[in-house]
Amino acid sequence: MAGGGLAVASAAGGVEFEAKITPIVIISCIMAATGGLMFGYDVGVSGGVTSMPDFLKKFFPVVYKRTNSGDLGSNYCKYDNQGLQLFTSSLYLAGLTATFFASYTTRRLGRRLTMLIAGVFFLIGVVLNAAAQDLAMLIAGRILLGCGVGFANQAVPVFLSEIAPTRIRGGLNILFQLNVTIGILFANLVNYGTAKIKGGWGWRLSLGLAGIPAILLTIGALLVVDTPNSLIERGKLEQGKAVLKKIRGTDNVEPEYLELVEASRIAKEVKHPFRNLLLSKNRPPLIIAVALQFFQQFTGINAIMFYAPVLFSTLGFKNSASLYSAVITGAVNVLSTIVSVYSVDKVGRRFLLLQAGVQMFLSQVVIAIVLGLKVTDKSDNMGTGFAVLVVIMICTYVAAFAWSWGPLGWLIPSETFPLETRSAGQSVTVCINLLFTFVIAQAFLSMLCHFKYGIFLFFSGWVFVMSIFVWFLVPETKNIPIEEMTERVWKKHWLWKRYMVDDDEVYVQDDLAKKNGFGN
Repeated sequence: MAGGGLAVASAAGGVEFEAKITPIVIISCIMAATGGLMFGYDVGVSGGVTSMPDFLKKFFPVVYKRTNSGDLGSNYCKYDNQGLQLFTSSLYLAGLTATFFASYTTRRLGRRLTMLIAGVFFLIGVVLNAAAQDLAMLIAGRILLGCGVGFANQAVPVFLSEIAPTRIRGGLNILFQLNVTIGILFANLVNYGTAKIKGGWGWRLSLGLAGIPAILLTIGALLVVDTPNSLIERGKLEQGKAVLKKIRGTDNVEPEYLELVEASRIAKEVKHPFRNLLLSKNRPPLIIAVALQFFQQFTGINAIMFYAPVLFSTLGFKNSASLYSAVITGAVNVLSTIVSVYSVDKVGRRFLLLQAGVQMFLSQVVIAIVLGLKVTDKSDNMGTGFAVLVVIMICTYVAAFAWSWGPLGWLIPSETFPLETRSAGQSVTVCINLLFTFVIAQAFLSMLCHFKYGIFLFFSGWVFVMSIFVWFLVPETKNIPIEEMTERVWKKHWLWKRYMVDDDEVYVQDDLAKKNGFGN
C-alpha cells in the first residue's frame, strides 16, 4: 500500500488533484497517530490500577476497606468514591484547559510542534505517576498527562486530515482512533500481568509503561513533516509547496497548491477565529462537532473503558477474571476499529453511525435486563451462563462503537471546518469531548451506585436520541475534499443550506429590513 495507488480528488470546477499514496504519507500518519496510543493507554490503565488492592490500599484506603469488607451495603456501590473518580477524571479536566493553549500553538507554531509539546507533557506526567508517593503527586502526574492529551487531541486529527489524500482521508484519520484502542488493549494486558506481581509495586509498572507510547509520540513529532496547509497558513509558501510535492508524489500539485493558498488568504482575514465560529456559515459544522462529542460520551463507552475491571468486579467477577474480561473487550475494540479503517471510505460515515446505533441500543437493553434480574444489592452471583452473556453483549456494544462513534466522532469535525476556523473548531471539538469525558469519569461510579442496572438504560436512551440526530442532521462527507465541504455538502443539505450565506448578505438583508420598518 505504501508504494502504489493513485488517489484523485475532484476539485471545484472539474479540476482533479493528483495524489499518489506515498510512503512518507503513510509513515507520517502512523507516527502522528501514536498520540492516540498514549491517550488510549491513559484511558485503559486507570481502570486497571483502581481495581488493584495494593494501589487502593496506598492511595484510597476507604475504598480498600469497603471492597474487602463483608458488609458492602450494595454491590453497585463498592467503588463509589469521589477521590477515586478524581484520579481518573483529573486528566480530562487538565486536557480541557490545555486545549485552549493548544489551539494557539496549532495555528501559530504548526501541527508538528504542537504534537512535540504533547509528547513532553506525557513524559513528565509518566515519571510523576510511576514515582508517586502520595495522592497529590499522583494527581499532579495525571494533570500533566491531561495537558498532553489536550495538545495531542488538538493537533493529531487535524494533521491526519490535512496530510492524507482525499480518497483515503477517512481511513488514515481513523489511525488515531485505532491507536487509542490499541493503547487501551495494551493497558489492559499490562494490568492483567502486573496485578499478579507480589510486593505491591505492580501498579507502578502499569503507570510507568505509559512512557513507551510517550517516547514514540515525541520521536514521531521530531521526524514527521508539517502539513502544507499549516506551512502555507504561516506564510511559508515555497516550503509548503515543496512538502505538498513530496507527500503527493508528483510535481503536478499546482491546482491543490493554489486552492490551499486561497484558503490561507481567507483564513488570514479572520482576526478572531473563535468569534468567527459563531457566524451563520460556520454554525452547521460547529453544531455537528459539538453534538458528536456530547453524544460520543453519552454512548457510555468511556464509562466502560475507564472502569471495565471495576465494572466486572462489581458484577461479581473475581479480580483476575475482571481484568481478563477487560482484555477481551479491549481486543474487540481494536479489531472493530480496523473494520472502520477499511469501510469508512467505502460505505460512508452515516451508514456506520446509524447501523451502530441500532446495535448499541439493543445490546445495552439486554445488559440492563440481565443485571436487573441477576445482580441485586446483596447478591452478585449471575452464574456462568449469564456472566458470559453480559461479556458478549458488552463486546457487541464495544464493537459497534469502535467502528462508528469512536473514530467518526473525531473524523467528521476534523474534515468539515474551513481552514480559517479549523484550528478553533478542532479546539472546541476537543474541549467539548474532554468536558463530557470528565463529567462521565467523575460521575459514573456514583451513577452506578444510584442507578444500578438502570445506568445501561440511561445510556441506551441517549443512543436512540443520537441516532435520530444523525438520520436528520449529519450529512455524508465521504470522498469530498476538505476545502469543498461548503459547496458540496452544506449548501446541498435540506437544513444547513439556510445558513450558507455570506455575512455581507446578512448585513444587507438586515439593513433593508430596518429601512422597511421590520427592524427592532
